[in-house]
Amino acid sequence: MATAQLADQISRPNPALCVTSRRLSAPGKSPTNSCSFKTKTKQKAFRTDRNLKWALRLSLVEPRPTVDVKQLVDFLYDDLPHLFDDQGIDRRAYDEQVKFRDPITKHDTITGYLFNISLLKILFRPDFYLHWVKQTGPYELTTRWTMVMKFILLPYKPELIFTGTSVMGINPETGKFCSHVDFWDSIKRNEYFSLEGLWDVFKQLRIYKTPELESPKYQILKRTADYEVRRYSSFIVVETNGDKLAGSTGFNDVAGYIFGKNSKGEKIPMTTPVFTQALDAELSKVSIQIVLPLDTDISCLPDPNQQSIGLRKVEGGIAAVLKFSGKPTEDITLEKEKALRSSLIRDGLRPQMGCLLARYNDPGRTWSFIMIPIFMASDPNGKKSPFRSPFSWYCVCPAPH
Repeated sequence: MATAQLADQISRPNPALCVTSRRLSAPGKSPTNSCSFKTKTKQKAFRTDRNLKWALRLSLVEPRPTVDVKQLVDFLYDDLPHLFDDQGIDRRAYDEQVKFRDPITKHDTITGYLFNISLLKILFRPDFYLHWVKQTGPYELTTRWTMVMKFILLPYKPELIFTGTSVMGINPETGKFCSHVDFWDSIKRNEYFSLEGLWDVFKQLRIYKTPELESPKYQILKRTADYEVRRYSSFIVVETNGDKLAGSTGFNDVAGYIFGKNSKGEKIPMTTPVFTQALDAELSKVSIQIVLPLDTDISCLPDPNQQSIGLRKVEGGIAAVLKFSGKPTEDITLEKEKALRSSLIRDGLRPQMGCLLARYNDPGRTWSFIMIPIFMASDPNGKKSPFRSPFSWYCVCPAPH
């Protein structure tokens, strides 16, 4: 499991990224000359009081000697969540000649940038989640975000997920944004035009078949080339003892509980996945678990008929996930667990003992991916994390196919 080091990576901007946006200026020039500056006359239409204040501040003809960066931070917290909704972002916050770059797209005007946003809305129906905004330079802000998209032109509507940071340069003469550079967590070469970035898009267009059953809810905070970092909501499991990570011992007992072998004879709807959890360093103490419907109150559930079966609420938390395909034999599961643990250590994280395998069908015959719930000292907004040991399991999990 990870400690505060994971919080640093997710909730603190990478200082190295602060340099990149300044490379947009010519060598030897000061940040003041890094963008094409234009002043504008007073704006007329105001949608909200926030926009009124913003427009009034930007309407000054004469350049301001300083920039109110704190106000810009607050503005982005309010404005960026509207990136893909009907309200949209406020274009008055950007220079007309704003420079936008991501690994596969570039525009040099606010009109081109807004056109790109409109195209994404038509083709992908994106959902945008802003995690934080921070000042990372005298005239620079950095944001961390997650974007989830579905390519609606394909019949199976594949889901594409991107996480990363945006480095936004501020024009000190106008107080507006003059550059916006995106960095994806999933690739190393983020410079435009990145073939690695294009390949990352195509990889996510593959067909995945998942059971149309309820699963624990989560949000992806960071998606790297090797694993994902997720924040899970709480959920309830019915569990009993198992024999090994890739084994199915105990499955019939917990499945019997949801099929009506309980104190009320009540049948409970099927969900996914099936978890097998190892609690020790040797991965020898194993329990097998089935997730129960998410709207269930544990106090309202019928009691198990067998003393060896128990009900438990998992309080939610942060998880690192490594996906893999193929039948999860014990050897493959242990190999993937080792690979995931190594990746976390390589990235400066400290995984704790134990692991968890999640599968989306009967444990004896399933495709697989590896998932590792982990522990964080703080959440992506830099606040103290509410998640503690109940969710601190290191997890291996089957990929949906």
